Amino acid sequence: MRSCLLFRSVVAAALISVALAGGASALEVGQKAPDFALNGVDGKPVKLSELTAKGPVVIYTFLAAFTPT
Repeated sequence: MRSCLLFRSVVAAALISVALAGGASALEVGQKAPDFALNGVDGKPVKLSELTAKGPVVIYTFLAAFTPT
């Protein structure tokens, strides 16, 4: 449960930072995502490469969850 929360926090932070970066170009299907590190809920850095070393990583977003109703 805690690792799931950590993963969700890392993914949310990654998506927000990518959205705010602006100039980044989109990846094409099949391209490898660039490595990045963000702080987890415990304040420790988590790298994408560390997560992918354990197995496939699926990034799933709830964009509507961050918008007013």
